[in-house]
Amino acid sequence: MTQRELDNLVRTGKLKPEPPVKAELEGLLRSGNRRLTDAERTALSLESRFDLAYNAAHALALAALRATGYRSESRYLVFQCLQHTIDLPNEQWRVLDQAHRKRNLAEYEGEMDVDEQLVEAMLRVTREVEQRVVRLIEGAAGES
Repeated sequence: MTQRELDNLVRTGKLKPEPPVKAELEGLLRSGNRRLTDAERTALSLESRFDLAYNAAHALALAALRATGYRSESRYLVFQCLQHTIDLPNEQWRVLDQAHRKRNLAEYEGEMDVDEQLVEAMLRVTREVEQRVVRLIEGAAGES
């Protein structure tokens, strides 16, 4: 994790420092896990699976940010910070970036353009995010 970059975002007003709250972290992990589990259900429509996977990824990314002691009002920035909070590789972050752009098109312009390949990639990346966030939170709990 690169604290310096996160602190720079505080100085520019894009992040706010805020101590983590155990109940909030548990709730975000629970929400992310449930949505991710539901997104893996192939009986659901592709659009529903995409929506569930996207929101699972966001809940888990927010848990990572909150566990490191920061908060953001920007969904996109929450994803961008994954490089600094859980050391998520760029190629995995790009999947979430693409999903965010497609989510915005669907949300604000009514254009839902997702395919099975994107949803499967989101599921893989989000499971990786989940594992890294759990390790981050467990590591933080061990330090206190």
